[in-house]
Amino acid sequence: MKIATWNVNGIRARETQLCEWLERDRPEVVCLQELKAELAQIPARCSLEEYYVYWHGRRAYSGVSLHVRKSLCDAEPQFSHPAFDMESRIVQAQWGNVVFASVYVPNGGKDYGAKLAFLNELAAWTKHRHDEGREVVLCGDINIARDDIDVHPRERKADVIGQRPEERELFSKLLGEHLVDVGRALAPDKEDLFTWWPPWRNMRQRNIGWRIDYILASPPIASRVETCTVLSDIGTSDHAPVMATVA
Repeated sequence: MKIATWNVNGIRARETQLCEWLERDRPEVVCLQELKAELAQIPARCSLEEYYVYWHGRRAYSGVSLHVRKSLCDAEPQFSHPAFDMESRIVQAQWGNVVFASVYVPNGGKDYGAKLAFLNELAAWTKHRHDEGREVVLCGDINIARDDIDVHPRERKADVIGQRPEERELFSKLLGEHLVDVGRALAPDKEDLFTWWPPWRNMRQRNIGWRIDYILASPPIASRVETCTVLSDIGTSDHAPVMATVA
């Protein structure tokens, strides 16, 4: 099974790129962020018939979606939003004992307190799912570089939002004993593993970026992940898709 996440930075701008990528790699679960479109603005071409899909967007800002290939489950999964959802930032789908979620954590530049509150709620939600005995796959743009290794040396600044100690502490709280950062688990020492690049001075081409997009999974699922790859060749968003293959 392939699980993928991508901050498209505007689905209407990435319509063709999204469809071509899904046709090429055919992931079973797809999580998108920063749609910047309400339901009526979603291109019809993006609602591919082989997926159950839930669009959770708003005009020109934020928005997430979750796509589940119909061959993966017998019936349409239950799509919903946790109570702490704000600005169309999280959608979850449950079938069987597994909960998938597509999440877009606030950047924090406009309201840093709201970002920290959202992260605390997200950590509590994850723990609650675990306490219920469920397995979780949480995918998306967390808007935090987990550690210094997740930022190119030229971009490291301890006081910059996305790299602050209290944000990283909350990331650790989110992971706890319940989630594994599968990309880093498979490449613990890889120093050029980035998913987002500042959109200037050819930073993407020079791979001067941050790792802020993640696939996080409960240990039983994480133990079956064979690969987790940044697809830096895909699209013109300032983010690249991340895709994991689970045995």
